[in-house]
Amino acid sequence: MRLTMGDERVIELIGRVDRALARIEAASARRAAPPVHDDGRAAAIEEAHQALRAKVERTISQIDRLIAAGEQV
Repeated sequence: MRLTMGDERVIELIGRVDRALARIEAASARRAAPPVHDDGRAAAIEEAHQALRAKVERTISQIDRLIAAGEQV
């Protein structure tokens, strides 16, 4: 099967997302416990983390749909 330019871009994008997720997981694994008196910063960081995670999940779903649509062509 021969790859088109669009296929190559999707494969490159998937690789970038995969590497980004690996960096996020690595950072999460080495994350230290928040200080006891953090003035709400830990909660703000957690909220930002959850928002980023949701955005990544939506992006991965979008990529999955693009791949599925490409396979049907």
